[in-house]
Formats: sequence, structure tokens, C-alpha cells
Amino acid sequence: MTCATRAPAAKPAADDYPPCLDAELGASASESGTRFRVWAPAAVSVTLRLFSKGTDEEDGRPLGRFPMMPGPDGTWELTFEDDRHGQYYDYLVEFGNGSVRRTADPWARAAGANGRRSMVVDLSRTDPEGWGDDRPPLIAPERLVVWETHIGDFSNDPRSGVPEAHRGGYLAFTHPDTSLDGGGRYPTCVAYLKRLGVTVVQLMPFYDFGSVDETRPGGYNWGYDPVNYNVPEGGYATDPYDGAVRIRECKAMIKALHDAGMLVVMDVVYNHMFSPDNWFERMTPGYFCRRKRNGALSNGSDCGCDMATEKPMFRRYMVDSVVYWAREYHVDGFRFDLMGLIDTDTMNAMREALDALPGGERILMYGEPWSARDTGVGPGVTLAQKNGLGDLDARIGWFCDRTRDAIKGHVFSPRAGGFVNGRARDEAGDVTAAADAWRGADAGGGPNRVVQYVSAHDDLTLWDKLCATMLAGEDGTPAPGAYDADGPDADRALAANRIAAGLVLTSAGLPFMLSGEEFARTKHGDDDSYDSGAEENRLDWARARRLDGMVRYYAALIGLRASDPVWAEGRREPLRVDGEVAAYRVGGYAVYANPTDRTIPVPAPGEGAWSCVLDSDGSPHPDVRPGGRLTLTPRSFTVWRGAGGRRD
Repeated sequence: MTCATRAPAAKPAADDYPPCLDAELGASASESGTRFRVWAPAAVSVTLRLFSKGTDEEDGRPLGRFPMMPGPDGTWELTFEDDRHGQYYDYLVEFGNGSVRRTADPWARAAGANGRRSMVVDLSRTDPEGWGDDRPPLIAPERLVVWETHIGDFSNDPRSGVPEAHRGGYLAFTHPDTSLDGGGRYPTCVAYLKRLGVTVVQLMPFYDFGSVDETRPGGYNWGYDPVNYNVPEGGYATDPYDGAVRIRECKAMIKALHDAGMLVVMDVVYNHMFSPDNWFERMTPGYFCRRKRNGALSNGSDCGCDMATEKPMFRRYMVDSVVYWAREYHVDGFRFDLMGLIDTDTMNAMREALDALPGGERILMYGEPWSARDTGVGPGVTLAQKNGLGDLDARIGWFCDRTRDAIKGHVFSPRAGGFVNGRARDEAGDVTAAADAWRGADAGGGPNRVVQYVSAHDDLTLWDKLCATMLAGEDGTPAPGAYDADGPDADRALAANRIAAGLVLTSAGLPFMLSGEEFARTKHGDDDSYDSGAEENRLDWARARRLDGMVRYYAALIGLRASDPVWAEGRREPLRVDGEVAAYRVGGYAVYANPTDRTIPVPAPGEGAWSCVLDSDGSPHPDVRPGGRLTLTPRSFTVWRGAGGRRD
């Protein structure tokens, strides 16, 4: 072990701290020794404490206290000549005013229960069987379809067919052949996804978050409250106390999805922390959280503690973090929560770093180009909001709220309809234009830059929005049975659901859907169910079987998209039809969305014969001769292919 005395007391202001841009930070262990290094430029001394257990409840007495050596650029270091893998640790950081703060390691890669103590880990000892052979599937652009889910929602249903010990956790994904009630009659979970045809599973946050007590079963939260960015959440592990278990099981989940032919996108929340009293601020007060000119914490995240992504050390942290998850966990992409709070230089630096990895150019990056409120950045900082998209690397994507709101109505107005639910004439033009949105002046970079969607984890599910706009009385209360999709007029709303899906899955861009959208998922009108519990949020696999006709329709749409590269690359050209119909050509196909109650005949969109290759209500259509007319049945979405049609 090597150590030294305390550093000189004089310290610069927080914004002038020397960044440490090269030295590896955190704890690393191997059979030849263990090294600890942190960045704490404001400290006058740093003391490492080692423990045998990960929580105070298990063991509050340290194995030892070890003063650390000041290093270059504000770092503190300590090296042991033996292997400390599996030991837990924290730091006591002393400042010039005599105050001492206890903190876990912001750069930790493992932790005990609830992340209160960090853990020393030799990552080579956390690999599940076959990890060395794990490779992501190679998926063509036209086959990319994103399905967003929460790790708990995926298998919390007691009828999911997943063994009880693995429900709601990482290992639920390692069961490839589950079925409803285990009877083999209807596929669930991974088997269901393979049948549906989605190729990208976006997982809501699975880094260590603070709103669930990992030591108590049954806790539920979406996880948008980070504590340890580089540590998997222990609430999804079979043993939250052993920091290595969650790593191994998280890797096993990712490998299982790769084996099933799917990519894994990680939802990351670098824009804020669970609390302003976090490990970063305890280690280096006043630096990592963004502040206004008057010194108050910036609150663009609506959580009270925006992170200062523009600062050199947090930029470095974010770059290192995504590279770490991609390299160590084989994560295939990142979805950035409130990307509008992250500066474009940092976003571009992450893209560049990922591209430098073997195969890294295939790693997906996309996010929300907005924030909850304004944030406190200084002059010269461009944020990744809508007006900053032009400064982003052309392969960083963004969610298209224009498509979302045009199709189903404004997201913040529950009873406001869109094209499919009451405002067809007003929105038909916008829906048609949105299908080709990536060609807009602020897009560029290719069609997969624009994420096309109508529902995600937040706000009303698509079905609940349709209930509020199509199946509700004058007081706004949905009719009896509406949420169950079997009340009065449910067929009209189910037809609207199918039209919405058709528009998303035939648009240029990266198609995205909330898990269960394909079987009219309901949360009974709860538009912010982040802490509403597992029962309200979990996927209802019996409902999937009951609405299997809708599921098969989504699968047909996904299959159609995968059948021809033109769906990803082709230009959408508007067709002149009835003002309440959205219609466009792409390559040799013609797409029509008729949300009205009328049968509408339209002229064939070009020379040659045309055949219907997909109809949302299953109606048969005879081939249309050259110069003939196509028949658009009420409340239908149809795709036609021309026998002699051109392709882009």
C-alpha cells in the first residue's frame, strides 16, 4: 500500500478546478493488486474506508481507514498490492473549512444494496456463461423497430410463465420459451417478442436508482432518479446485497436478448440526479450540478438538480459511461432522457467515442429534444433541443413529437384529438408530411435520425388517449368497459389504434412503440404511473391473447416494413385524395389512412395494376386494373403495391 500526507490547503474556485481527462478513475482490482483513484480537487484530505459488507445494517465497522495520496489534476490515489475484489468502500472527504463528507464513489462500477457503499470489482469475474461469445445481431435499417419496456413490467404478471423467483428481474429475459400460465398455448415475454418481430428492446433505466428500497421486495418505480450511473439496479437482481450478482445477471439479460435476435437500448438519465445531495457534489461541492448566476440550482429537469454536462469533468464522465456500458455490457444503443438539457458538444463527444469502438458506428443514439423547464447554461453553450439539432452529429436521433401529436392529439391535452380520433381534416396534411419528416431542414443524416412514435412510457398510453377522446362522456369519463377494450364503440377506437400503428410503421424514421401498445395497453387513465405500482404498470399477457388480432396486425406491419429497404430509405410523396384521408407513395407502394366512417373510392395512384398487401380490418380487396379505383373501407389503413410501380 502507498499513501501520503494531506495536500496544500489553497484551492481554486469550482469552475477553475483542473480537469482530469486521462487517468482512469474509480476502483480496479486484479490478482496483482487494487488501485483506488478519485477526482476531488477541493479536498484537503481523502480517506478510504473498506468494509466486508455493503450496508451499515450488515456491518457498520470498517476493516480499516487509509489516507490517500494527492495526485495530478485534483486526483487522490491509493494502491494495495493484494486483490480486494468483493470488498466494499466509501470515502471521507475533508475540506479547508474543516467539514468532512462521507461519500460513495461516483466512478464506482459495483455497489451494495441501495448503492450506499461502492464495491471493488474485477469485472472479468462477473461474466455469465458464454459471455465471451456474445455478439449483437446485425440488423438492416429497414428491420429496426423499437419496443420500449420496463424490466419489471415485462414479467411481473403472475401469468407471464416466468418462474416466480425471476419475475420482475433481469433473469426473466433468460427464459426463451415462456407462455401464458406456462401452458404453452400463447407465447409471452421473449417468445412473444420473437413472434411480434420487433428487433430493438429499449429498457427503461436499469442503472442504480434511488426511489426503490432494494432490500424490500415489491418496490416499484420507473427509475428516472439516478444514484450510481455505472452500476446496475439491485432491485432487478436475485441478490441486491452482492454487488457482483447484479452485474452478472444484467449481462445475462442482454445476452439472452442478443441470442433472440434483438438489440438492447439503454435509457440513460444524465440530465439530473436523484438528489442534489449526490456523490458527485459530496466529492466536489459546487461543480457537477448546474447552477444559475445567483448560485441557485438549475431546475430544467423539474427535479431540482440539473447536471452540468458542459463542464469538462462531467462531459468526460458521460463519455466514459456510455463507452463503459457499450464495451463491458454490450449495450447496443442509448436513449437520452430530456436530451434538451445536454449540450451538443457533449452529445457529439459521446457519438465520436462510441464510433471508435469496434462496430461502434452501429450503436444507436437518440433522445428527447426538449426539457421540462429552462435550464441555467452560460453563453456559448448550445443544448440538444429542437433549435439545436443542427449542431448535433447527423447520427444522433430525436423523437418527433410532431408525428405523435398530429396522429393522436396533443400529449398534454387528454381530450384533444388528432387525425385518428376526431380531427382528420385538420391533421391529414401534417400526418402525411410527418411520414417524411426526416427530410425537413432540421433533420438530415438519414431517416433513422427521426424516431416516429405515438406512445411511450410517459403520458397516456395510446389506448387511454383513445378512450379519453373517443369513448368518454361529456364529463371526460370513459364509458364502462372502455379501458378493457370491450365497451360501447370499442371497435372504433381499436380501428384508430390500428391506423396510428400503420402510420408510424410505414413512415420514414425509426419506428418506436410502447410495450403493449399492440394489444391496447391501458393504465386506466394514469398518465404518470412512475410510482403507481407493479400491478398498474405490468404487461397483461392475458390481454395480449384476448386482443391477439391486434398483435397479429402489428406483426404484419413489422413484417411488411422488414420486407423492403424502401420503407427505411424511400421518399414519401403525398397523394391528392379526400381531405380527411392521409395518403402517400413510397417506391412501388401506396399508403392510405381513412379514419372516417365512410367508404372512399380513390383513383389508382399510378399506371399498372394494384394489389392490396395489407388492410387493417382484414377486408379482402380485388386487384385493381390499370386506371381503376381503389376502395378505402371505413376506419381502415391499407397498403397497396403496384405491379409496375417504380421504386426509389
